[in-house]
Amino acid sequence: MSADPVYLDHNATTPVAREVAEAVWPHLTGDFGNPSSASVQGRRARAAVDHAREQVAALVGAEPDEIVFTSGGTEANNIAIRGAARHLATRVAVTSCVEHPATAAPLAHLRDHHGWQVHELPVDDECRVVLDEIPSAAVGLGTLILAHNETGALQPVPDFAERVHRLGGLVHADAAQAVGKIPVDVDDLGVDLLSIAGHKLYGPKGVGALYVRRGTRVAPVVLGAGQEGGLRPGTENVALIVGLGVAAEIAASLLATEAERQFALRETLWDRLARAVPGLVRVSPEQGCLPNTLMVALPGRVGAHVLEAVGDVSASTGSACHAGVHSPNAALLAMGLDADTALGALRLSLGRSTRIADVESAATALARGLGG
Repeated sequence: MSADPVYLDHNATTPVAREVAEAVWPHLTGDFGNPSSASVQGRRARAAVDHAREQVAALVGAEPDEIVFTSGGTEANNIAIRGAARHLATRVAVTSCVEHPATAAPLAHLRDHHGWQVHELPVDDECRVVLDEIPSAAVGLGTLILAHNETGALQPVPDFAERVHRLGGLVHADAAQAVGKIPVDVDDLGVDLLSIAGHKLYGPKGVGALYVRRGTRVAPVVLGAGQEGGLRPGTENVALIVGLGVAAEIAASLLATEAERQFALRETLWDRLARAVPGLVRVSPEQGCLPNTLMVALPGRVGAHVLEAVGDVSASTGSACHAGVHSPNAALLAMGLDADTALGALRLSLGRSTRIADVESAATALARGLGG
């Protein structure tokens, strides 16, 4: 049996940590109670959910009662954006032009169906938002991705939050790609709302969380009973919530050491590729970037074709394919890359299991595929 390709796609999803899987299993079997029930089994389930809430809150510097469990980052973004909008008189939103669809689509819904104005701020050549373009008039809501999912560029969320607050708005950050990779503290960021996705930090798919600062008014997007402070009705998925809690605790314990280790491996990968492939462009910024993320591009090549030819590396490309036609990533074009270069982009994202041997093997395979 042939070996699996080197996995350099941790920004797409991470494997579930062994400790997480072990913690989840009992809540799929013996500990099956409904946390809203007064039965012995229900009380055990409630205690497990409460403990997970404490673990997630500790990872982002929040209080446990400020954490709302969701089905993932997309639902968290929808509750934050659409739910907050229900209580805002000023129907003006400010965001960037490089947001994830989980943010861009709810904003488009507000614009198309509820009369909101949505100002999309441009980005510079490092994929960082240009804050000077924020309008000077009143703002209802500001939302900004904390770490760009493609390039890894970290956004100036604290400065963004200060400016939006000064204009009277609430501030939401999509931190799905950042939590577990870099330190995230809601007070340091100055945000009112913040989204988390479990499968980006070695937790299960299908679970996430929304931080809601005390006193922030948010309406539920889905209607039902009063679970999760009335913001996310429906019986809590105890098993996955427990998994997210354990994943958050592990992430907190490994944050400093893993960030440093993965940064060193990423720079080694870049060094190997840059020396082997003439004309290779580094798209991800050298500073102010997720420590695990390296996006590169080779003008004149199509990233998807490179990965198909290589076969030994699992990664993502900077292009979309519809009916066999590849189109460049809009975020890369917004940075100022020409279409020819953007089509050749590859996103290489490292993780806890990545070792120097993986980096060297991937660099050799990719250099061969890129023509180095």
